[in-house]
Amino acid sequence: MSSNHTNRRSFLKQSAAAAGAMAMAGGLPLFAEEGKEPHPVVPMGKAEHCIMVWLGGGAAQIDTWDPKAKGDAKLKKAGSYYDAIDTAVPGLQVCEHLKRCAPLMERFNPIRTVHHDVIDEHAAATNRMHTGRDTSGTIVYPSIGSAIAYQRGAASDIAPAYMLIGYPNVTRGPGFLGAGAGYVYLTDTAQGPNGLARMPHVSDQRAARRESVLGKLRDRYLTKAEEKQLIEDYAEAGKAALRLSGPEFMKAFDLDNEPDDLRNKYGGEFGQRCLLSRRLVERGVRFIEVSHNLNFVNGTGWDTHNEGQLNQHLLIQELDGAIATLVTDLEEKKLLDKTLIVISSEFGRPAQFDGGGGRGHHGGAFTVVLAGGGLQTGKAIGETDELAMKALDRRVSVPDLFATIFQTMGINPHEELYAGDRPVPISDGGRPIAELFS
Repeated sequence: MSSNHTNRRSFLKQSAAAAGAMAMAGGLPLFAEEGKEPHPVVPMGKAEHCIMVWLGGGAAQIDTWDPKAKGDAKLKKAGSYYDAIDTAVPGLQVCEHLKRCAPLMERFNPIRTVHHDVIDEHAAATNRMHTGRDTSGTIVYPSIGSAIAYQRGAASDIAPAYMLIGYPNVTRGPGFLGAGAGYVYLTDTAQGPNGLARMPHVSDQRAARRESVLGKLRDRYLTKAEEKQLIEDYAEAGKAALRLSGPEFMKAFDLDNEPDDLRNKYGGEFGQRCLLSRRLVERGVRFIEVSHNLNFVNGTGWDTHNEGQLNQHLLIQELDGAIATLVTDLEEKKLLDKTLIVISSEFGRPAQFDGGGGRGHHGGAFTVVLAGGGLQTGKAIGETDELAMKALDRRVSVPDLFATIFQTMGINPHEELYAGDRPVPISDGGRPIAELFS
């Protein structure tokens, strides 16, 4: 094909981009399939930040955000483990241990019909709920945090785009997007990321001299190195680390500067992680994942097989207090509409009880909760049957969930990323939940 003609791939990409742009302007339906009615135009969201709270282990929807009639573990009668309570939204109930979130439910959207078919293995399901796809032997897909970091970048010059408050894992990583879309992680909220803090005896002047020398060596090496992109990525990571080691960013970890009564409202270590997330949002971090993985609270974490079910309420209460405080704290600081909160897990739990009185795995219908983000909150999406096991209406796939998050963050869910020359749809063909934007 001559240079005067556009090749097929470029033509398709440009056409899709043009159609997407017209859709965002209200000129075309955003989603349409041949032979079917076009889907409604979905306005682009305006959220600037996303905090994803990860309930590792598989949180039971029927014991939290989608309660049903009471069951009995001892009698093996399927049903909720706890009583349900009313919320600020008429007709919308939650578990009795979410009593601090219940009066704030007008700021929330429980999506009760998320589903997938990966329930046998936690790691594979975690990968699905972070990347939106199955694992592949030929390509490593980026996590949603990395995709957002890649598309939007950091919201300030002093912060990273993506931070993980928890243990690092390839599932949370950048995949084919490369190190530039990776995360900075920490496990201790008081100290900040390991390796970023400057030694006390290194002054600003001394640090500047070191960087000057390092820069000269780096530039000289780049003229000789064969793997230039790899070296450039490494160099950029080093420069970013130096920026982050400065006082403007590192003081985000001085939680003692917060009022004692606010810190107490947030609660223990998980609550302090949520408080830190708010401080990181203020400094320009675009995407933050907060792990709620404090297994010692009930012995098993959210993986409530057998005896783990007995003290599940302790986990729910801890989540309730921290999330309610995060929502009100962000709201008081005029940040809630700019910040999307996502409460997610790898799958749900069945209504039936296992031999030890706990619950197994279930992916047919489970709840992911959104809050804030400038969405039309105060409504539940989807309805499940009498045991919260099957969707009765408004099934939401994982790609649909991802498309909704991307749309909220001002990212076109039709965007294509590239793994080398291979185009990869950013949301795997998902459709945003239109009623959250209208």
